[in-house]
Amino acid sequence: MKTLNFSVEEYMQRVSNTKKSMEQKGIEVLIVTDPGNMNYLTGFDGWSFYVHQGVIVALDEEFPLWFGRGQDGNAARLTTYLPEENIYAYTDDYVQSTVKHPYEFVADILKERGHDKKVVATEMDAYYYSAKCQVALEASLPNAKFKDGNNIVNWVKIIKSENEIAFMKKAAVIAQNVMQVAYDSVEIGVRQCDAAAAVYHAQITGTKEYGGEYSSIVPLMPAGVRTSTPHLSWTDEVYKDGDTVILELSGNYRHYHCPLARTMVLGNAPQRVLDLGATVSEGLTAALEGIKPGMYAEDVERIWARTIAKSGFVKDSRIGYSMGLNFPPDWGEHTASLRPGDKTILQPGMTFHMIPGIWLDDCGVDTSEPFYITETGAVPFCNFRRELLVKK
Repeated sequence: MKTLNFSVEEYMQRVSNTKKSMEQKGIEVLIVTDPGNMNYLTGFDGWSFYVHQGVIVALDEEFPLWFGRGQDGNAARLTTYLPEENIYAYTDDYVQSTVKHPYEFVADILKERGHDKKVVATEMDAYYYSAKCQVALEASLPNAKFKDGNNIVNWVKIIKSENEIAFMKKAAVIAQNVMQVAYDSVEIGVRQCDAAAAVYHAQITGTKEYGGEYSSIVPLMPAGVRTSTPHLSWTDEVYKDGDTVILELSGNYRHYHCPLARTMVLGNAPQRVLDLGATVSEGLTAALEGIKPGMYAEDVERIWARTIAKSGFVKDSRIGYSMGLNFPPDWGEHTASLRPGDKTILQPGMTFHMIPGIWLDDCGVDTSEPFYITETGAVPFCNFRRELLVKK
């Protein structure tokens, strides 16, 4: 029995929107390898992105084509709406072979379907598309013309449907539960790994009404001096009096993420951390309240920068990014960023993670809000107290 998260009509609208973008760029065939984009266009859902797989969208084909490892073919049959003749599974002698490459198999598909002399684009900067894929494909299709099709689908999926927003609202409920579990679990004398285990349990358990998914990013839970950098996680050390602890976590419902970050202090908080926490929360709140559809993405960062200017603290990196549907290693969509120079026009249905963390030489504070844009402004997905969490 097939298990589709959305109607076939919604999937086909996504394919149609992708084809419109392809036409504008002079692309006739697009090979999609990003697992989030594969899922967006077809529903394909499997932990099989460590081998070569993808979806082919051709302007003159009604449905996309799926290709992948033979043993994953049934995943395409179970989780997509694609007809049997559009599912192409290669034999296992292609896997990690030194004499043949799966993109030679892909080239054969394009030849069979009459696409070998067309303008073919690939996601050249996708995580799971290697340089060797491109070399093998070009060598096997000497009559094709190649273009870079990176982020075409990403820009299509930046505006979410009502159904997608509903999924993210469910993820938000999980995220709030996860953050509360983290707050309750992080205590002086508790091992960091044990708190992380409680977080994982809450992420996957979800709620009584619906369960959670594995997150595309592991729980980021640095403590002490390790909070001076954003992308560290737990160790097996115990939490100590005076530790600052950053919690960047996520709820995830059917691969739709709702990330949420808060910062805790155990025991007596250093004044520097208190000041930094107040600054980050004030700037975050001002930026959220100032968002209106029609603004540029960079305008949001300007509100933030103007608000915190008096504090003396400086942030030299973006304060947010578009996010939502994705697979490891990232929940971001690799499109719009809230930073100077980004002229993306904010539109209803866009979803962002605003995370204006500041990291100093020996400590850091990270407070964030996931939100979606409506006709009137920004609406936070979560409702969790937005301040430095001091735990005596």
